[in-house]
Amino acid sequence: MKKIFLSSIALLAPLFLSAQIDRDKMPEPTQLPSFTLGEPYVKKLPNGLTLMVVEDHKLPQVSVSLTLDRPPIDETQKPGMYYLTSELMGGGSKSISKEAFVEETDRLGATVYITVDGGSTYSLTRYFPRVLELFADAAIHPNFTQAELDKARDKAIASLKADENSAQSIIYRLNSALTYGKNHPYGSFYTEESLKKITLNDITDFYKTYFSPSSAYMVVVGDVNTEEVEKLVMKDFHDWLPATPLQLSTPTPRDVQYTQVNLVDVPTAVQTEISAFNLYPLKMSDKDYFAVKVLNQILGGDYGSYININLREQHGYTYGARSYMGTNRFTLANFFVSVRVRNEVAAKSVVEILKEIKRIQTENVSEQKLKEVKGQLIGSFVMSTQYPSTIADLAVTREIQKLPSDFYNNYIKNIEAVTVADVKRAANKYIKYNNLRFIIVGKADEFVKELEQLKHNGKPLPVFYYDKYANKIK
Repeated sequence: MKKIFLSSIALLAPLFLSAQIDRDKMPEPTQLPSFTLGEPYVKKLPNGLTLMVVEDHKLPQVSVSLTLDRPPIDETQKPGMYYLTSELMGGGSKSISKEAFVEETDRLGATVYITVDGGSTYSLTRYFPRVLELFADAAIHPNFTQAELDKARDKAIASLKADENSAQSIIYRLNSALTYGKNHPYGSFYTEESLKKITLNDITDFYKTYFSPSSAYMVVVGDVNTEEVEKLVMKDFHDWLPATPLQLSTPTPRDVQYTQVNLVDVPTAVQTEISAFNLYPLKMSDKDYFAVKVLNQILGGDYGSYININLREQHGYTYGARSYMGTNRFTLANFFVSVRVRNEVAAKSVVEILKEIKRIQTENVSEQKLKEVKGQLIGSFVMSTQYPSTIADLAVTREIQKLPSDFYNNYIKNIEAVTVADVKRAANKYIKYNNLRFIIVGKADEFVKELEQLKHNGKPLPVFYYDKYANKIK
């Protein structure tokens, strides 16, 4: 009987405990977690390549990432150079055919990926020396041929034709072209005509100019010995010589003079794509970086954000809406809202986006919401630091972004320090309610009348029409 009684208590205990928990109340946070960025082994090689190694012997695997740090590539004279050159890289070398290269990497169970911006590999530890050798050979001695160029160009042209009437592809093109301008590195895009102008010599010259070790970072993480890695990298990448330093100047783009809509009519579109942009100067090293990060998380950074709750939960216009606020050390960064909605609610969606921007600029975010968002950001950061590769990635970012040595050690503290006042101040400083460019691509006859009747600050919201290639039309 005693045993039965005790067993009953044990079974009922969870019920008693749960009855005492108020599930409508956020649990009190535990002590704020701390983080100290472990330092990877760092060695700058004679050709300018910076090697970083993090040993992690938990699993017999190795990953390598190569990042080239340089100003934005300007291909406005022949758009498509970056795409075609990257397509031709990573498929063999002057000493090994594409077929043999693919066959060997497959046999080793490895992945090798290379573009003009760098690349990556993954392999088991026992195959790492050979995989690194293959990676280096393909990266440093690419075998550019006319046949491969023709194949890559035909593929790109076919893709353009297939996506000619895709609202998603059109808005992707217009987002950059209208926000930054076609003469800006971020604003140019390739067409069938520009692709046909690119020659094999253009590809070779482009590669030699931009694929240089002088500002490159190689990160090796895994079951390796640091001294052996350094010897292998020195041997395999010895022939990679630096190019002439790039003297590039990036033009400064400008916001629109007043909030407006740039509309592209796609009669076959089943949904409407909506974006909204404005520009601002912000680097990761700036004091406002953390306030902007918290601000964006509240406005449109996650599922519970203002914009998503409004458009998805309250109105049912979309499956999801997001905003993004980045940094850029070469040119202006951008505030960006993106949402896909039913055609008939496109105009209404513009109204609701503007409403949520005005809300975060004029109303104080609640302390509870601020607390939740900080917890999300801190939790995400702490979780990411559980992976050894993060140590090296953060170290690379710290170097490239010219951040203080204690930037990541103080990351959690700086997120926690953001106040309600900081959020409102950042919202008014970086989000330009009166200089927003809405880009809308969709079946215009289902919403254009309502769109042209919208008012902003008591005046008609201007609507300008564009074609699929960012050319203004009547």
